[in-house]
Amino acid sequence: MLINKTLADINCKRFFLIDALLPLHPQYCKEANIIMKVIDHIKQSKKTLFSIEILPPLKGKGIQSIFDTIDPLMEFKPPFIDVTYHREEYVYKKRDGGYLEKVSIRKRPGTVSICSAIKSKYNTEAVPHLICGGFTKEETENALIELNFLGIDNVLALRGDAIKTENAFIPTPGGHQFALDLVKQISGLNNGHYLDEDLLGHANTDFCIGIAGYPEKHFEAPNPQTDLMHLKQKVEAGAHYIVTQMFFDNTKFVAFTEACRKMNIDIPIIPGLKILTSKKQLINLAKTFHIDIPEDLTQAVMNCKNDEDVKQVGIEWCINQSKELIKENVPCLHYYTMGNPDITLKVAREVF
Repeated sequence: MLINKTLADINCKRFFLIDALLPLHPQYCKEANIIMKVIDHIKQSKKTLFSIEILPPLKGKGIQSIFDTIDPLMEFKPPFIDVTYHREEYVYKKRDGGYLEKVSIRKRPGTVSICSAIKSKYNTEAVPHLICGGFTKEETENALIELNFLGIDNVLALRGDAIKTENAFIPTPGGHQFALDLVKQISGLNNGHYLDEDLLGHANTDFCIGIAGYPEKHFEAPNPQTDLMHLKQKVEAGAHYIVTQMFFDNTKFVAFTEACRKMNIDIPIIPGLKILTSKKQLINLAKTFHIDIPEDLTQAVMNCKNDEDVKQVGIEWCINQSKELIKENVPCLHYYTMGNPDITLKVAREVF
């Protein structure tokens, strides 16, 4: 009887232990629709994760285009999906009387609602990109409150690009000039600091904050060390993880990671990867994102007869990049799909 009682106690304790630990398991959280932070996924995973970044559809397009991009890639169970945001553009429209009116347009609206749709359809965390350009601090706070109400607790904080017709980034009146300021606002909201200091009984948010890193230096930074200093300031302000700008040379990512660690930037660093698909990208990507394309890759692309051949070169390059980075024990591989899931699918099937 004593032995049976002891065994019963042990089993009882075992079940209590399982019950206590089960809610922490990612699969349980997914099935129970419990919010998990990007940083939690990274900490709890024993292998390199797979994640993707998608573009919102152009205004006038349906959300099915988003699902068509995501559906094929759900085979690899991305724990989170990033949704980019593009700031407003200005066009001049001719009005009666012959004068021109400057009109602001947003070509890809709906990031918040898209994130909500992704979370609802796939039960996967969605990460909206928040930018400084085009928004006041009040508008940013309201967007964060809406995200919090929707149960979307992961965000990527970016300064964003300058308006295409302007040579430099000009902050919106009443908005932020730097991504650091945006991180501080989000982190402040996590601590219950709202813009209206007279609010009573306000609730704290609980956002996991991602930021951008540049293995080849942000093009506006005078030198790599200054760029790292700005990155460290964002980490100290409350950022939880880093996602890098695209790169095609893994040695630059490794060097960037080592430089970050020497600066005591110790949060996870996720490499961002892009698959080359056309010859013109050799120029466009280098010009737009201020990155180097390795000589071997450039020569292989130049030797291609057409863009279909370029895709094969780009896929093979990305597969090799991915496998090398996994050997470096990166926490996650983040693929910029640009609305083209097929090529990312070919890479993922060889890597994961």
